[in-house]
Amino acid sequence: MHKVVVGALVREGRVLLVHRRPDKRAYPDVWELPGGVMETGESELGALARELQEELDVQIATGSASHLCRVTAGPEEESALLSAWLVREWHGTPANVAPEEHDDIGWFGMEELPPPAHLDVRRALVNAIRNPGA
Repeated sequence: MHKVVVGALVREGRVLLVHRRPDKRAYPDVWELPGGVMETGESELGALARELQEELDVQIATGSASHLCRVTAGPEEESALLSAWLVREWHGTPANVAPEEHDDIGWFGMEELPPPAHLDVRRALVNAIRNPGA
């Protein structure tokens, strides 16, 4: 089973999502949190930092990251363990530096979020943003 890590960059109640290219095999043509497959020997936060650097050209402050949830995702024969993180601090301005992965990025408020690829991740994210002290 693959292990995948994704990160929700949040600022002023808005979350950054990436739009997966329509030709992607997994979750094509959907808005999703940025991230990717963990490499052998990587910690979740190490993989998250690497993926967000590769995809968005930002350096996350790993101390600002808090775990949202873990879910099993994908079809049974190719399922992945997905770990989602909330990131409130980073250095750099997010940019789409991985056009082979996604064709757009955008900031969304909680009321304007597009349909989720993973409902449990969406619920955890919305709850964390609306109840930051919980």
